[in-house]
Amino acid sequence: MNSHLEILAILSSAVLIVWVFRRLKLPAILAYLVAGMLVGEHGLNLAQDQVDYDHFAELGIVFLLFTLGLEFSLPRLMAMRHLVLAVGSLQVGISLLIFMVASMYFGLSFEASFVVGSILALSSTAIVIRQLSESGAMKRKSGQLSVAILLFQDVAVVPLLIIIPMLALDDGTSMTWALTVAIFKGVVVVTLLLFIGKWLLPKVFNIVASVRTDELFVLTTLLVTLLASALTQWFGLSMALGAFLAGMMLGESEYKHQLEADIRPYRDILLGLFFVTVGMKLDVGLLLSSPLDLLALMLSFMLIKVMVVRVLASRAGESTKDAWAAGLMLAQMGEFGFVLIALANQVALLPSDVSSMLLGAGVISMAITPYMIDHARSWSLFLSQEKSPQTTDLEHLPDNKDLNDHVIICGFGRVGQTVSRFLKQESIDFVAIDIDPLRTRKAREAGENVLFGSSRQTELLNAAHLSQAKLVVIAFGEDKQSAEVVQKVRTLSPKVPILVRTRNDDHLEMLHDAGANEVVPESLEGSLMLVSQVLSLTGVPFSRIMRCVQAERKNHYNHLHGFFQGEHTDMSSQAIDRIEFAHAILINTNSYGCGRTIGSLKLDKRRVNVVALKRAGNEIELPAENTLLQAQDTLIVRGKPRRVERAECFVQEGR
Repeated sequence: MNSHLEILAILSSAVLIVWVFRRLKLPAILAYLVAGMLVGEHGLNLAQDQVDYDHFAELGIVFLLFTLGLEFSLPRLMAMRHLVLAVGSLQVGISLLIFMVASMYFGLSFEASFVVGSILALSSTAIVIRQLSESGAMKRKSGQLSVAILLFQDVAVVPLLIIIPMLALDDGTSMTWALTVAIFKGVVVVTLLLFIGKWLLPKVFNIVASVRTDELFVLTTLLVTLLASALTQWFGLSMALGAFLAGMMLGESEYKHQLEADIRPYRDILLGLFFVTVGMKLDVGLLLSSPLDLLALMLSFMLIKVMVVRVLASRAGESTKDAWAAGLMLAQMGEFGFVLIALANQVALLPSDVSSMLLGAGVISMAITPYMIDHARSWSLFLSQEKSPQTTDLEHLPDNKDLNDHVIICGFGRVGQTVSRFLKQESIDFVAIDIDPLRTRKAREAGENVLFGSSRQTELLNAAHLSQAKLVVIAFGEDKQSAEVVQKVRTLSPKVPILVRTRNDDHLEMLHDAGANEVVPESLEGSLMLVSQVLSLTGVPFSRIMRCVQAERKNHYNHLHGFFQGEHTDMSSQAIDRIEFAHAILINTNSYGCGRTIGSLKLDKRRVNVVALKRAGNEIELPAENTLLQAQDTLIVRGKPRRVERAECFVQEGR
């Protein structure tokens, strides 16, 4: 099979399997690994020139380390230094040592055992951070603990990239001498790159940015990344180390976000190719012949990591439930484990059967990670079997509180407290529920009716006298959690009005469908306040302004949803299904819609709204359905991107 057909086979399998995995809400990394297994020598054997792909795939790791360097924040590391050093460093060290000793017990050499220990000690930064962000658990103590450990693991990758190739040196060469030389080279390279990054790169990017050409900016970014990686390779160190240093240097610059956006498409494609090449090396036959060994390996290393994190976090002063939750979140093998497997295979440190076992166990552990993170909190509460003595008294209101026709505020942060102040001014009783024990205790000491715990708990909602409440306000602004609270409240009290605060209008429909009566998006309310000030300063009477604002609220902000997309609009697969765009359709003499009424086109059946019609320099807002469309009219519509695209096709071509 020639190289063209091989590339076609790899791309076809990758596209199909990534699509299937994303529909199943599984990480794309796993899809690339499975695609590699399918086309590799142990699968359909469609791709044979493995070495050629490895060279390109290595660039994926280079770009991954570059973006890791961009996101690496020294101030953030210093702010969390207690957890990073007390828990993160010990987690890596102790886990590495345990796995290393176990590997040597099963007959592996010292060098191979060190590699296995390094691989299994690391967790998946990409999957864990993403899941924590989506679930809103980043703000919890267990989430912060997980991030602190992942920060140290990211730092630990860099020396491991230096040490592992050193382990492959001949016995005649002194390991100590080789490491000393490598460290000396590392110091020289780091000093050189930091000097270049401090004095030269900002000037280069200022000159490039002044030209205002996107292509030149992208090319310069690629050039800087590859030059830095080539420099470290020339010194006999890992290419990925140079890319990490280059990213770290540019992470503090004003171009950080643009650099990250420019490099992301190249990184994602080449990183996908890297994981495909890793999957090619996975011997499926070996895994199928010994599934119990594979399962035993996976369960063993996950259990050990959970216990190590749990013990270390508890000794660092964290609560038992947070320690368990962090351990459950970090039990999987990480994407850098695959990088180290590939590196160890390049220098012939790992036997092929061990590599395949590690790859198989790693793939399965990452596949179950989203499920484990979603349930980490409930499992940790079950495992800890404790009710903290500091918070048990906060889960009940004082006995003398007789509440009726009160307001329940879910989330007692800045917004929740602001709502409570206005309620007190009007002598309206309220009960707040908050998940922060310190905030709850401080508020209770000040005489506020605040309960500690999750607003999703039936016991707490009953303790807040939900059956007698006249309104529930959900004020914490995390849409996924808000929807769960709405559903829980609605099952307990079908008729109570529910008001939800959200940051933008991305999930208005979801929250209304869950049972919310009113949803207040901060971004749109901010727009209304700004419009009120603009109209007031331009002389519009206050009564008229208030009528416009009230009408917009009554209409569920209907005119404020659609917006014209820009270069930096998020068009990712996650965003495109929830955003709405405003779009202009120019009617010409050949258009299907020319000479027809707006109503006859039935665009509302296509779930697209007509916002306005521009004709001869005049704009008609919400034109009547019997309005005839004429040549040179501009019809402005609003809807989700794919619906708008199909609607334009219908208006122009009639199909």
